[in-house]
Amino acid sequence: MTNDISAHMDGYLAIARRDPVLAAATIIAGIGLLTICGFFFFEYVLGYPPCPLCLDQRNAFYVSVPLAALLCLGASYGASSKAMIAGFAVIAAVMLWNTGLSAYHAGVEWKFWAGPNDCSGPLNSLGSTGDLLKQLQNIRIVRCDEAAWRFLGISLAGYDVLVSLFLAGIAAWGLTASIARQRRSGSNA
Repeated sequence: MTNDISAHMDGYLAIARRDPVLAAATIIAGIGLLTICGFFFFEYVLGYPPCPLCLDQRNAFYVSVPLAALLCLGASYGASSKAMIAGFAVIAAVMLWNTGLSAYHAGVEWKFWAGPNDCSGPLNSLGSTGDLLKQLQNIRIVRCDEAAWRFLGISLAGYDVLVSLFLAGIAAWGLTASIARQRRSGSNA
C-alpha cells in the first residue's frame, strides 16, 4: 500500500512539474470547491448558521473557484499569457485579502479586538418602544465574536486563514509559472 501511495504521489508531482500552471489552477479550484462544500456542510447539515463575517469570507471562494476553473481551461487550451497572469494575480490578491479578513475574524472570536457592532457589539441605545420593536426585527442572532465550532483549538475562521493563505501561495506559484512560460515563449500574448 505504501508503494501505491508513493507511486501516486510521484505521478502527481510529475504532472505538477510538467505543467505547473495547470496544476496550480486545478489545486485552487479543487481545494476551493471543497472549502465551499465544507461551509455549506457546516451550515445546512450540522446546523451552524454563519455570522456576517463568515458570509463575507465566502466571497473570496465564490470569486476564486470559478476563476480557477477558467484558468484550468485556459491552461489546457492555450489562453494568452496575459490572461493567465491576470487570473492568478486576482486569485492571489483575493485570497490574501481573505486571509486578513479571516485573521481579523479569528481575533474577534478570541477577543483580541472588537468586531463589527452589527454582530459583536452591545445594544447601547434602544430608543423608544417603537424603535425597540423595529430593532428587534432586524437583530442578527449569530454573533461574530463567538466561535460556533473549534477543532484543536482553532475555529472555522482560523482554518479559513490557513486555507486562504495556502491558496494565495498556490496562486503565486501559478503566477510565477505563467510569467516564466511567457518569458520562455518570448511573447506578450
